Amino acid sequence: MKNLVILGGGYGGMRVLQKLLPNDLPEDVSITLIDRVPYHCLKTEYYALAAGTISDQHIRVAFPEHPRLQIKYAEVTAINLEDQKVELQGNDAVEYDDLIIGLGCEDKYHNVPGADKFTYSIQSIEKSRATYQALNNLPAGSTVSIVGAGLSGVELASELAESRKDLKIKLFDRGNHILSAFSERLSTYVENWFDNHNVEIINNANITEVQKNVLYNHDEPIVCDAIVWTAGIQANRLVREMDVEKDGMGRAMVTPQHNLPGYKNVYIVGDCASLPHAPSAQLAEGQAEQIVQVLQKRWKGEEPPESFPPIKLKGVIGSLGKKHGFGLVAERPITGRVARLLKSGILWMYKYHNG
Repeated sequence: MKNLVILGGGYGGMRVLQKLLPNDLPEDVSITLIDRVPYHCLKTEYYALAAGTISDQHIRVAFPEHPRLQIKYAEVTAINLEDQKVELQGNDAVEYDDLIIGLGCEDKYHNVPGADKFTYSIQSIEKSRATYQALNNLPAGSTVSIVGAGLSGVELASELAESRKDLKIKLFDRGNHILSAFSERLSTYVENWFDNHNVEIINNANITEVQKNVLYNHDEPIVCDAIVWTAGIQANRLVREMDVEKDGMGRAMVTPQHNLPGYKNVYIVGDCASLPHAPSAQLAEGQAEQIVQVLQKRWKGEEPPESFPPIKLKGVIGSLGKKHGFGLVAERPITGRVARLLKSGILWMYKYHNG
């Protein structure tokens, strides 16, 4: 019996399970999924969990069940490529015949002193819960500083602005406009929304240090009651420490078949893989579907495709509170209630179709 081990039940790992189960898993293959928590988490909604506008249960999707699927809840401590073993904290090592690494990403602090110690995060469900506790226990009139005005920072700031109108929210961004990955039209639309909801935007910011409840912008101290870091990501530490070729974000370089060069049985999916697009749930799912095709060919003793068509991304949509949104769909900008309804619909379809 061959053992396919999947590290991480995120968007990529979940899509692999959906494609193989219940009917497309060969009789001589079993699957071991290893994750820290006993359910798939909708990471795109962590901002709302941190802001206190949804509960934990809204962002959980059950893993599938199958006689040849074993789920282990553990922390991965090491990946031994030569011995084909995965080391787990407090558990026996797990051997694999094929391995899919989908461990996600971590905050990148850009060597800013104190940023890793004195800021909150929304990069994992555990950290999002801690951020929720910190933000929602703040008294009225408290100041919350959010560092980074990409999609995550904007969604968190807008959700918090609606749910805690009593807070003073500052949004720091290093560019002339927030949402640098979007068009200036969309950036301006979001900036106007923030102006109308009393969120202060600090452009051209340069965060040089973070201390407890103090943020230094261009070395000038700004006293805060809570600081949330959303200013960049990097691949999971285990992937960054692997002795393989990586890009500047610590993501592993992969072949067109999504495996590590020199290791045909080790695949990288999602935020840990070096791909031409920015990391996203859509990208991880598209990559997972191609990995399944490769696995099925190799399990049959056949050669996989030499290349795949580029993964098509449908667009990106962000929310501005519960009633407004913004984004790009088929490269066309959309704003307002339609964008928010579209995001809600996509989320509903994903959760209940997959669950």
